[in-house]
Amino acid sequence: MGTTPAFGQGFSILYTCMVIAGIDYSLCGPAICVFKGEGDFHFKQCKFYYLTDTKKYAKTYLTNIHGSVFEEYNHDCERYDTISSWAVDVCYGCEEVAIEGYAYGAKGRVFHIAENTGILKYKFFQASIPVDVITPSEIKKKATGNGNANKNDMHKSFSRETGYNLLSIMTPSKKEVTSPVSDVVDSYYVCKRLWEKIKERD
Repeated sequence: MGTTPAFGQGFSILYTCMVIAGIDYSLCGPAICVFKGEGDFHFKQCKFYYLTDTKKYAKTYLTNIHGSVFEEYNHDCERYDTISSWAVDVCYGCEEVAIEGYAYGAKGRVFHIAENTGILKYKFFQASIPVDVITPSEIKKKATGNGNANKNDMHKSFSRETGYNLLSIMTPSKKEVTSPVSDVVDSYYVCKRLWEKIKERD
């Protein structure tokens, strides 16, 4: 994972600016959207970081989307530790972060997902970075108007809102939205929802 740009690169932290992050956290395709800005929430004020098992996706797109390959691991605890440490490093300097909550209909290694997320939350606690957990249905509802939206629906909303079709930019050989495109899109909307909630508090 050594190619991941540090959060501070390209960001001079000004205390008058909001610096927050939205995290689509998972074992197979974690992605983080870091927003730094004073005004409205815009794609160009965001930097994205994600991890992938596919080397061809471990590169930079559109100057602000950065992909890195997962570090190798020998057992689950080492895996959880490296992924969570990567996430905390990316979010260094953030005043608050949001994580997409559990999808209760999730299948597969659900206990491993919970263990992995618990370690991440604890590391943010140690770093004194507040964590907000936002349900998947709330994120989907705010992004598309439909709390049951699928990955393609989320991508369509993202493309309309930002003007960027990440499916054609990042995975041109695919017809359906999959990782890492769906991970980047989800992290964007997690971050945007956190931005909205902070504005609602003011």
